[in-house]
Formats: sequence, structure tokens, C-alpha cells
Amino acid sequence: MLLSKGFEIEMYTGTPQGEIVGLSDQIVASLDGFMREPDSRNVEYTTAPLCCYDRLLCALLRPRQQLRTYLKRLGNYTLIPGSTLSLEGSDRFYRSDPQNPYHDYIEQTYGSKVVTASVHINVGISDPDKLIQACRLIRVEAPLYLALSASSPFLNAQPTGYHSTRWAIFPKTPAHVPLFESHAHFINWTEDQLAAGTMRNVRHLWSSVRPNGNRRPYDLNRLELRICDLMADPIALLAVMALLEARITQLLENPSLDPLQSHTFSADDLVAVTDANEVAAAKSSLDAELTHWQDGRTILARDWIDEIYQAVFPIAKQQGFSCFLSPLKKILRQGNSAQQWLQLSAEGLDTRQIMVQAIQGMNEQEWELEDNLCQALVA
Repeated sequence: MLLSKGFEIEMYTGTPQGEIVGLSDQIVASLDGFMREPDSRNVEYTTAPLCCYDRLLCALLRPRQQLRTYLKRLGNYTLIPGSTLSLEGSDRFYRSDPQNPYHDYIEQTYGSKVVTASVHINVGISDPDKLIQACRLIRVEAPLYLALSASSPFLNAQPTGYHSTRWAIFPKTPAHVPLFESHAHFINWTEDQLAAGTMRNVRHLWSSVRPNGNRRPYDLNRLELRICDLMADPIALLAVMALLEARITQLLENPSLDPLQSHTFSADDLVAVTDANEVAAAKSSLDAELTHWQDGRTILARDWIDEIYQAVFPIAKQQGFSCFLSPLKKILRQGNSAQQWLQLSAEGLDTRQIMVQAIQGMNEQEWELEDNLCQALVA
């Protein structure tokens, strides 16, 4: 049986020339289903929990088409790919809600480091201890999902040396997050952080993966993968979702995949290894040299992803969603967005030219998918 799943998508708004412009106040006031972020230059929408990949594709596309139509009414505005302020603007914060005290805290504590665009991937798991177990496995493999999604190699019109500048600069909070051994462990740890002030509220857990639910930390029902850069290509994003779902399904069928059963590393060592892998993946994405949590060997991110792909493909095929997993091969072959953009940079294009090209490509692909796939589903 397929798991329920959905996305939280953050996107920048701006001009076809790549300038990012804060419009979230007007968008949220005029359109249902969109939410503001602390900075007005990006806006968020979420998809409802769905099991069917076809419906999930349309749920990704439809709000964007609605938003694009509205932006055209405001002026010559569009959606901008990437997960950082690629061309300019990282020197200041543009508040979307000046009266919000939590936004005060975010601006004063983190500044523009949090003005990024990402995708959070949610997968429903109703049993809280199985959910915590899934969080352990996906936490130690989260760098692989970052490697697939990296799309932020530029900041202020310059290459930064990172494929995911967003994850390199983002303030992971609290600084140390353990591998949770049980739901009870997660509850006690969260209560301790709130008492100590290292978390301001239950939402203030900004790590690569976290358990989520209607009343955190007590009432939990989904795994939230937070590490991914924005993947503007919906087909590529669904492939990452398919990998995540197939891997979680594999764990539920085979609990020996639990990292706490590792004979190579202790729980604390696993956290240290994973943190180092996240840094490496943020820098070099698919070409990063990582340490495998199961046996300690050094392995390229793309090779590790391919190993998992081969292991879970039969599961995806049996469950009927292997066609959505298959595009992962294209990403491994052609590179992620950051690698493709850096290749264009090496060929002599400046950052603005690259972003203008990416803006046009994203727009054209969305309309094409809407016309060819979503319309057919409705018919």
C-alpha cells in the first residue's frame, strides 16, 4: 500500500531578468493556499497528503499556474528557481509581517541566512515509534537527498564554491540533534530544549529531518525531510519522493536497516559522520565523497544513491510507482541544477544569463506538463 505524501514548496518571486522582488503580502492576501515566510521575497504553498503520484504531480503544478497568472496581473513578474538570492539582496531582510514577534527573533538572530527557498518532503507514518525509526534512517542518508536536489551555487551573482549554498549557510538549530531512540526520547529531548531556550517553540527544530504532526512532540504522524534545495522540475522532485518512499517502505519491511543496529558506529558517531556528510554534500553534491553509515567505507554520493536505487527499484515496481523513480537515473547522468548551472558558468555565461535561462525553462516546462499530463488526468 502506498504511503501518503506531500510537499511544502518555497519559491522566490521576481522579474524575468532574475531580480527577486518581495510580493508575498499581496499574494497571501489575494490567493488561498499560499503562506508567507518571514522575508517577503518568497512564498510557500503545500500539497494535501496524497498517495497517488499522478495526483501529486497536478497538486504541485496547479498552485504555480494560479500564482503565475496572479503575478502577471501585478506586473511583469514570475517565479524564480534556485534556493538562494542568486543575483543580489542578501545584505538585508524584507519583513513580510513586521508585527510578528517570532519573525523579529528570526531576523535579529539569523538575518538573511534564512532567506532561502527549499522543498520539505512529508511522508505519512502513523505509528510514532516506526516514524522515529524512519527518521533515523533518513537522517543518516539525508545528504544523498541534498546531493540530488542542490540548486544554490550562486549568491550575489557569484559562485560560492558550494553546490548548495543554502544548506552551507542555513542555521541548523539546535546545533546538536541526536538520533532519537524512541518517541519518548524525542518528547523528553524537545521538552529539555524548550526549557533551555535552544528552541523557541516546537517548530524551531531546523534539522535535515524531523518528526512532524498536529501537536509536536506528542502527536506525530509524518516524517519531514527538510534538507532539499528547491527542485523546480516536478518530475525530478517526484523521483526524489519515490526514492524516499521506497526506502521507507524497505525499512518498514526490513527493520534491520535501522542505523541503531549498526555494528560500525555508535549513535553519537553516526551523528558526527552524518554532519560531515552533509557538509560534503553541500559543497560537491553528487560528486561528494561520503562515509557510508553501514560499513564506514568512503563512497561517492552518486554511487551510494545508485546502490539504494537498485535495492529499492523492485519495491517501487511492486507498488506500481517505478516509472516515477526512473528519472533519478537522468539526474545521476546529467547532474543536478547546481552542476548544470556551474557548467554553464564554466562555459562563459554570467550568473544573470544562467538564471534568466533557468526562469524561462521552468516556465515552459510547467505549462507543458500542465497541458500534457494534468489536463489528460482531468479528462
